[in-house]
Amino acid sequence: MSKKHKGDETSNINDDKKDIEVSNQSSGSAPSVASSEASRESENQIDSGEDHLFHPNLISPLDNDRIRINSGFTRDSERIKRDKHDFEYDAVVIGAGPAGEAAAMKLAKSGKKVVVVDPRNQVGGNSAHVGTIPSKALRQSVFNLINYRRDPLFSQGLDYYQVPLNKVLTNARKVIRTQVDTHTRFYERNQIELRHGWASFEDKHTLHIELGDGTGYETITFNKAIITVGSRPYRPDLLDFDHPRVFDSDKILQMDYVVKKIIIYGAGVIGCEYASIFTGLGYKVDLINNHDGLLSYLDKEISDALAHDFRQFGVLVRHNEEIEKLETHDDYVVLHLKSGKRIKSDAILWCNGRSGNTESLNLEAVGLKANNRGQLKVDDTYRTEVDNIYAAGDVIGWPSLASAAYDQGRCAAAFMVGDKDAEPVSSVPTGIYTIPEISSIGKTEQELTDEKVPYEVGQAFFKHLARAQIIGERSGVLKILFHRETLEILGIHCYGNHASEIIHIGQAVMKLHGTLEYFVNTTFNYPTMAEAYRVAALNGLNRVF
Repeated sequence: MSKKHKGDETSNINDDKKDIEVSNQSSGSAPSVASSEASRESENQIDSGEDHLFHPNLISPLDNDRIRINSGFTRDSERIKRDKHDFEYDAVVIGAGPAGEAAAMKLAKSGKKVVVVDPRNQVGGNSAHVGTIPSKALRQSVFNLINYRRDPLFSQGLDYYQVPLNKVLTNARKVIRTQVDTHTRFYERNQIELRHGWASFEDKHTLHIELGDGTGYETITFNKAIITVGSRPYRPDLLDFDHPRVFDSDKILQMDYVVKKIIIYGAGVIGCEYASIFTGLGYKVDLINNHDGLLSYLDKEISDALAHDFRQFGVLVRHNEEIEKLETHDDYVVLHLKSGKRIKSDAILWCNGRSGNTESLNLEAVGLKANNRGQLKVDDTYRTEVDNIYAAGDVIGWPSLASAAYDQGRCAAAFMVGDKDAEPVSSVPTGIYTIPEISSIGKTEQELTDEKVPYEVGQAFFKHLARAQIIGERSGVLKILFHRETLEILGIHCYGNHASEIIHIGQAVMKLHGTLEYFVNTTFNYPTMAEAYRVAALNGLNRVF
């Protein structure tokens, strides 16, 4: 390659300029305007035959350059309005929990302009902040502690009996933050507007929002609405929940002191779950039950197994008891029962029922009335007694599960937009996160007996499974109830570690109208907990003649 000398800069300048002008004309672009010195330097490089160095454009997200297209849809949150009305929004969703989120996503994907109103400044509702997510994350932390305590490799020199609940909740807080971030992106991705504030109806098409940041209020109009405000723990007037030793299932997440003994009043799902948690932390637990058995709607063998394990772990269950009054002191509480018993403990956790969050909605303005538990009545399409207002989730009562609430919200929105394949939620598995877990779907033995259905039972005890022995699972059973003539699966009940996961295999087979033969003819990974289905199926077939 030839070298370029300083004295060569003036050679053949006119010829080069002529070539450049022709090149510009042929390309159809105007000649660039540059300094004469820069032009001469560039021309001499071409003339000298030196390789031309390419410099790409440098792009920075910090500059003001933006690439846009002529579509309002991509630049703001305006939606295609297919409904003929003059309101601001096609639909408003009140509540950002599982039901509200699912409803909003379905409406947005159906081309509706949607706004979601929630009093918290973060999405997720009570499920993410004080319900399902923190309680299950807490349960998992306690479960891990129990396993460490059982394993001699880790238990030496460790004392888990004086752990404040607040410290065990560390992981739960991380999970909550992650869940909030994840679900916030769902709203952003689907361009769903969020309003943080308290909503109340002015009429059936107008909503008043008291903004959560204290800046005032705003009023919006809508064509249709879905109420998904969820529920909260029921608080009777005879208890002082402002006292530092009186808790409900929301307030308990703020406990930051160690107790040796706690009373849990109410032996429903939440009460039993917290009995497992506190027992796992080494606390003494008195579980007060208003009925004559634990979770009586479950298959009796399953509820009996839970009662047996509670006794093994030291939970004292008191059946058929009812509160008369509660004494509160600085250092302890005393529970007086109508039977005459008195129980002293460091704290009390009230877990006796929940109420819908409807009292602040001004339902009277639209002609709705909630029942004595704050719940709304809906039909099979989740429509209330007002034709343009729907409801879903805990606020409508059964089954009051986060899993069902999500499906109910989606189905309510599907009915709202007129989907032909929409159907109400019916097949809901029970999921109870005690230690061990409980999960079931379909009929119980008692129900089949009352209906005079010729059924048979197949059982698989976890202690006989290789995977259960490997992970140290000491108790658990899978029961399959099936028709002895057609082998149709009528009910599945599971008690043990990972029961809430195991149940879905049976649920899928039931939904597809499969028979017991599916489990016999299917190869399961080995060793797995799912293998319990094959063991239970073979066990049941041995009883058929």
